[in-house]
Amino acid sequence: MAGHASEHIDTKTLWGGKESPFRVSYGKLMMWFFLVSDALTFGGFLVAYGFSRHAYGGEWPIGEETFHSLPFLEGNYPLMYVAFMTFLLIVSSVTMVLSVEAGHRMDKKGVIKWLVATIIGGLIFVGSQAWEWSHFIHGSKFGKVELADGSKAIVHAKEFGEIQNFTVQTAGHHYKVGQVLTNKDMDLMHEFQHAVEAGHTMGDKMIKLHDGSIAKVSKKDDVGMYLVVKEAGSKYQLRDKIEGVDASKQYYDAVYSGESQRIIYGANMHRNEYGPKQYANYFFFITGFHGFHVSIGIIINIIVLIGCIKGTYHARGHYEMVEKAGLYWHFVDLVWVFVFTFFYLV
Repeated sequence: MAGHASEHIDTKTLWGGKESPFRVSYGKLMMWFFLVSDALTFGGFLVAYGFSRHAYGGEWPIGEETFHSLPFLEGNYPLMYVAFMTFLLIVSSVTMVLSVEAGHRMDKKGVIKWLVATIIGGLIFVGSQAWEWSHFIHGSKFGKVELADGSKAIVHAKEFGEIQNFTVQTAGHHYKVGQVLTNKDMDLMHEFQHAVEAGHTMGDKMIKLHDGSIAKVSKKDDVGMYLVVKEAGSKYQLRDKIEGVDASKQYYDAVYSGESQRIIYGANMHRNEYGPKQYANYFFFITGFHGFHVSIGIIINIIVLIGCIKGTYHARGHYEMVEKAGLYWHFVDLVWVFVFTFFYLV
């Protein structure tokens, strides 16, 4: 068993002394050294994030206003998906504990069963993080709007009015006058957002398509729209709330103004719908670095699982390798708790 393996290590294999400190094997000790150094790395990232947030003069994005979507569902669900991801990692930490405990009892089937459950939990987490990244990059359907007074606001609504079709008013390279374009012909939402962000719009709900044709947009009404000011202008101050008809008018005046960058969709390393660009940079780097660690943990667990199935560790008389993989897995789970707290909640 793992505990006995630590007690009866051949002194010739220990790291330069008569016996291992704290009666810990060389492998476990090196894993702890690595985890401590990695914890300092993550700590440095979070401290830098906190410093940048404190130094920023405007209002920093709020987690529940930024992460409020669920796959396949419309509506506003603040931090629900991130909470699910956190719960998933906590459960996977429990299954890893059960796998290590089964190893202490030399229960090969138990080790394999709980290790498989841990791997599945990790894969779902990484897949969920990929979906969250994709949603963060593509942004909301409304984007961030620059109002007429120069202030910038994020848009909330119960429902985005579906774009039904484009009716071509002036022919371009591909489309003819009077042609009605639907989602079978193109991705209407992507085309609409591209035209709006590039400033290829004009009054009376007209946009310029990628082939140069001019089309009229047919769109259902939005439901429950309101704007929250994130950067003050000459008229509106920070956190001012614009509701009702005025919100819709101000938003669509910007949409069809024909000015580029009045509406910003999504986030990348250069622009950010949700706030300052450094917010997106930290999001990609910190969550991406953690996701990389989780992916490495999954690979390690799969390698260990193969060894368990082959009976390698059972033949050795202990499952210490499972315990060392468990130390790493608990570490990435613990790091996520801090990332979740300081990035999403605070």
